[in-house]
Amino acid sequence: MKILAIESSALVASAAIVEDDLLKAEFTVNNKLTHSETLLPMLESMTKIAGISLEDIDAIAVSAGPGSFTGLRIGAATAKGLALAAGLPIIRVSTLQAMAYSLSLISDDVICPVMDARRGQVYSAAYRSGAVLLEEEARDIHALTAALNECVPEEDSCFLFLGDGVPVHSETLAAEIQGDVAFAPAGLNRQRAADVALLGSVLYTKWLQKNGINAADVRSRGADNIDCFDEAVMNSDDFAPEYLRKSQAERELEDGTLEDAGRHSLKKMQSGLIRPEKAETR
Repeated sequence: MKILAIESSALVASAAIVEDDLLKAEFTVNNKLTHSETLLPMLESMTKIAGISLEDIDAIAVSAGPGSFTGLRIGAATAKGLALAAGLPIIRVSTLQAMAYSLSLISDDVICPVMDARRGQVYSAAYRSGAVLLEEEARDIHALTAALNECVPEEDSCFLFLGDGVPVHSETLAAEIQGDVAFAPAGLNRQRAADVALLGSVLYTKWLQKNGINAADVRSRGADNIDCFDEAVMNSDDFAPEYLRKSQAERELEDGTLEDAGRHSLKKMQSGLIRPEKAETR
């Protein structure tokens, strides 16, 4: 079973293909180019070099958020277009769970992905050995440290943090956490499509087993002819990102601080008259 994965929830743009428990290909870029410039060329190059076409893929796993509004929209649009063209199902994968997934398999520490949400907030959660200790939420950084101290006994507290919120808040985390604090090294401290693919493969296998069907049958029938989809596995029409909070432009529109030009553009964007290519992220 081959899973194609897309990760575009933050600055990192990443794509990967996993076949069963083997990572066949991964392409990751972490720079200032927009995902609209990198994602499709990346997918084309990766599949060509790996010798794998879209016809070989069984499902598409997508990092569904939280994260950058623009990045998530680009990833979702790319995945939906590919899935619609090939009749493939989409696997909805939590960005934070995917970030923690591989580390949770090899470490007994409390794994804490933290994504910078600006204004002193982080998108965060906490996991240990696959169990959820803190649910996904946009939190003030001090609220996160307080919640971690409360939910994990001090004598059993060893925390491993990762994500682009770490460089921003590392001093606060080290000062306020009651326990041992470590930070994931390079290569493990940002989003990776490989983790999205691996977790997506687990979710897809569970869905197949629950419904008594196999991947080849789904591929031959086409996603539009499947009637047992759920919140984890779905067709392209039903997939949408999870933002956790409103964009800055929407918040400013509500509290009356958005400039006239921005208000006009946002209202047109919400009505579908223009595309949000340069929308503010987070």
